[in-house]
Formats: sequence, structure tokens, C-alpha cells
Amino acid sequence: MRKLVILGSSNAIPDGRHENTHMALVSDERFILIDCPGNPVVRLQKAGLELEQLSDIILTHFHPDHVSGVALLLLDLWLLGRKRLLRISGLAETLNKLEKMMEMYGWDDWPGFFPVQLNRLPEEEMTFVLEDSEWRIVASPVMHLIPNIGLRIESIQSGKVLAYSSDTQPCAQVVRLAHKADVLIHESTGAARGHSDSSQAAQVAREAGASRLYLIHYPTGKFWDENILTRATEHFGGPVNLSEDFMEIQL
Repeated sequence: MRKLVILGSSNAIPDGRHENTHMALVSDERFILIDCPGNPVVRLQKAGLELEQLSDIILTHFHPDHVSGVALLLLDLWLLGRKRLLRISGLAETLNKLEKMMEMYGWDDWPGFFPVQLNRLPEEEMTFVLEDSEWRIVASPVMHLIPNIGLRIESIQSGKVLAYSSDTQPCAQVVRLAHKADVLIHESTGAARGHSDSSQAAQVAREAGASRLYLIHYPTGKFWDENILTRATEHFGGPVNLSEDFMEIQL
């Protein structure tokens, strides 16, 4: 079974039912974590994911609501006895900052620390991230406040395609990432520099020819917008869903 598990759906300010946006790409033998805020071990265990099966982390950009949990996850995996390689992919700027952060935590001095491979991606469209018998993943830079990437994920066995905008204002790069995708997961923080609202997300989905739209990274708690779905359905003829924590999308 291949699926995407939404581990968090909120924008930068989470609430009791919505963690910051991140997700896991899951197959029978392993999973890939896309962004890593909060307390990852607790979240992954709650989702029923075996920590030893984590093979890769893809970091979209270096904002706290997307990377704040990386150091804690690496520490906990080490304390739990991990030995196998962990690959972390992201833009060079993102991983350079991650490396500096981990140096402040002294990770070079953690005895018996497992190997970590940093895969620095160029800031170019349709950049190869990884490909194997299960997944083909490419990344493109999107329009946020700092360097950031969106993703196009293809299931090798089913042929299904899922695109993820990450944090971005509407841009042609996401349209191309989501071209004829079965699912587009698009942020809907609100219309502002570096972000999109739900109607803009819907327009991107329509232009890309995506089959289904999932809204994510939306305001929660006291900032909840009850019209978020209504505005999206006005601009997109296909199904529109609101991503919720621990929702699963079959691939």
C-alpha cells in the first residue's frame, strides 16, 4: 500500500487539533518525511509509523514551522539506537542552515551517531530528488519569502501523481509541477506576499488540469475561515478537500 499521510495541516500557528503542516510518503517497507516541525517522534508514533523505516527527509524551506523538529528527531533516533543511513534533501541554502544549527547542538560529538547524507538541490525547475522502484520525486523553486521548493511525486507502480505546492503565492512553477496530477495539495494561508488563499489555490489546480485539490497550511483555531472551501469550489470544478491531521491519501 502506498499513501500520503497528512501529519499536520495548520499554517504557522497550530491549535490542539492541527499541527504545523508536514506529511509522510508511506510504502510497505519505508516512509519519507516531508518537512519536520514539532515533536516528530510523538507524531510519527501516533500515525502508526515505525521510526526505523524512515529513509529520507525532504525539507522544503528553513522556516521554523517546517523544520523546528529536525534536531529533536535526529537526537531521538540516535538515542533509540539508529544505525542506518538517513538522507536529507533540500535546497543548498536550507541544508546549509540545517548543518549550522546541528553544529550548534554538537552533533559531531554524539558518540556512535548514525550516518546522515545531505542532498543539496539546485534552485532549478524539475530538479531530481530521488527515484527508485516506488517513487519518482522532482522539485521546483516556488515563490515564498525565502528559497523554497514544491514537489511532484509519482508512484511508479500505480502511475498516480501528487503535487505539493509548499508555501507559495500562485506561480507557474506549481502549475507545471501539478500538470495533470491526480492530486494537488496547495497551501491556503491567505492572499499575501509568499502565500495563497483558497481561491488562488483553486485557480492553480484548474490551470494545471489537476483532478482533485486538497487545501493545506490554512489558518486554524481562532483564525479559522469558515468560507475556505466555498471560495475554492467557486474556482475549481473538481473535488475540493480540506486536509486534516492523520488523513490518508492513497497512491
